[in-house]
Amino acid sequence: MPQQITKGYRALLAEANAAIETLSVAEALPLMADEDTVFIDIRDPRELQREGRNPQAFHCPRGMLEFWIDPESPYHKDIFAQDKRFVFFCAAGWRSALAAKTAQDMGLGPVAHIEGGFKAWKEAGAPVEMPEPKPADRKPGS
Repeated sequence: MPQQITKGYRALLAEANAAIETLSVAEALPLMADEDTVFIDIRDPRELQREGRNPQAFHCPRGMLEFWIDPESPYHKDIFAQDKRFVFFCAAGWRSALAAKTAQDMGLGPVAHIEGGFKAWKEAGAPVEMPEPKPADRKPGS
């Protein structure tokens, strides 16, 4: 018998979005100048390489989030121990909604996420830093 999923991703996203603060890109942009706000990019490294990154964002792959937040984890990152506001984003805003909800449930706060994610960020003309091409990506003679 196949698995019977009782709560799909749409329900999880609806619950997350009901519990966390969602920022538009226009609301998030001024926060780049706020030293008490940390942008957290939860996309995977391939996405950063392909799409670029917010030059002020701290990269935390989604799969490590809980471990990097928890001070009792051997993988804890000090950035999450700061008394700051954390603004999460991913590619389109789904993973970041779930990540912000998880972070909030763990006691991190205040947290928010960016509606539309990095796609909306780029489309709004917000700052984007492209990585240096890897040696294998360079064309001969370049």
